[in-house]
Amino acid sequence: MIIPQVHAQNSPLLAELLAGNTHPRFRQVMDNPGKYRVQIIYTRIDRDQDNVPHFTHHTFQTDVHPYFNPASTVKLPAAILALEKLHGLPGGVTRDTWLQIDSAFRGQRPLTEEPGAPGRKPTLAHLIRQAMLVSENEAYNRLYQFTGQEYLNKRLWQLGHNQVRITRRFEPNDEEQNRRSNPFRFLRADSSLLYAQPPETSTISFEYPQLPLIGNAHYSNNTLIPEGMDFSRANNLPLSDLQQILQRLMFPMSFSPEQRYHLDDEDYRFLYQYLSQSPGETNYPKYDEKDFYPSYAKFFFRDSTVLQQPPGLRIFNKVGWAYGFLTDASYVADFDHRVEYMLAATVYVNEDEVLNDGKYDYNELGYPFLYELGQTIYRHELSRKRTYPPDLSAFKIDYEQRVNDGRPALKESEVDN
Repeated sequence: MIIPQVHAQNSPLLAELLAGNTHPRFRQVMDNPGKYRVQIIYTRIDRDQDNVPHFTHHTFQTDVHPYFNPASTVKLPAAILALEKLHGLPGGVTRDTWLQIDSAFRGQRPLTEEPGAPGRKPTLAHLIRQAMLVSENEAYNRLYQFTGQEYLNKRLWQLGHNQVRITRRFEPNDEEQNRRSNPFRFLRADSSLLYAQPPETSTISFEYPQLPLIGNAHYSNNTLIPEGMDFSRANNLPLSDLQQILQRLMFPMSFSPEQRYHLDDEDYRFLYQYLSQSPGETNYPKYDEKDFYPSYAKFFFRDSTVLQQPPGLRIFNKVGWAYGFLTDASYVADFDHRVEYMLAATVYVNEDEVLNDGKYDYNELGYPFLYELGQTIYRHELSRKRTYPPDLSAFKIDYEQRVNDGRPALKESEVDN
C-alpha cells in the first residue's frame, strides 16, 4: 500500500508556529528570511488505527531560493546507494568485507589500512559509520569512489530526484578526476581476493544551469575575488529531495515498490543505528565524548548550554555545513512521549558576505537559529493531540556501549569534516 502525502506549501500552521518564537537570534533570521536564504519543511506524521503513517508536509520558502550548498548532506544518499550497489556484486561481498583501494588515475590515493577500524581493516561499514556519526569527509570520498559518479546520479534520477546532482568529492579535484573511480579489492580473512571492482569512468553529461552568484566576494587560491561565488557546477541537493531521501529510508512503505531502495532489513537497521547513535556510544571509530557530544551533529537539538538530548529521544538525521550554509534533515522519535515528526531546514549565515574565508556566523547565529526552530516544532509536537499514538518499536535500536579498552579517542581536530 502506498501512503498518501499531503503538501501544504507555505502553510499557515508553520507560519503561526514560527511567528510564536521570540528568541532574538531566531527573530533576526525569521524577520529577514530572504537574506538568510531560509528553507523549512516540517512533516507531520499521523498514524491510523493500524499504525500506518500518513504525512503532511508544511513548507516555508522552499520555492524561493533555487540553490543552497548541500555540503555533507550528500553523504546520506552516497551511503544508502553504496549499500544498494553491494547487493549487485558477486562473490558474497558484504558491508563488513575487508577492502583495499588502489589508484589508477592522477590524484587518486590508495587505502590499505584504517587505524580506527577493527584490526585496522577498512570496510564499507566503517566508512559509513564515519560519514554518518561525525560527517568525515574522507569516508564520503571513498563511498563516492565505490558507487561511482554515474551510478550515484543515475540511481537518484531513477528514484525521481531529477534535480539532484552529485558530481564532486570533498577534495580539490577537477571534473575529470571526479568522473574517475578508484579500483577496489574485497578480500577474504586470509587476504585472498574475493572480488575486484575495476576503475570506472562516468560518461554522464550534466546540465549546469547558471545560478546567481552568492555573496559579495570570495577567496580562490588565497586571492580575494571581488565578486560572489559561483555554485553552478557544485553539488546540488534540493531540500525537498533531501527530505524525501530520508523519508524513503525511514518509511519505505510510503513509496511504491519501484521507488524503494534495494536494501534488506539488516541494511535498514544498520543505517538507522548510525544515523541516530551518539559518537560517544561508538567503539569503532572511537571518538572523544567531550568533542563529539550527543548533539554535535543534531542541529535542531544542539545548544551551547544543553549538550545532551532529552531522555528517550533519538534523532535519525544528516547535517551539512559549508560556505555559511547549515542544513539538517531529521526524523525525530521520542519513545517516552510517543511523538514522531520530520524536520528539514537550511539557513545561510555569512554576515560579511565573503565566502571561502573560513569566517561564518555558525555559532553566533546559525546554530541558535536551528536549535530554536527545532525546539519550536518539538514543543508543538509534544502538545499535539493524536487520535492514535504511534508504535515506534520499528525504530528501537540496541545501541553500543563504549568499552574502555585503552585506545585513544579521536579529537575533533583530528577528524576531517
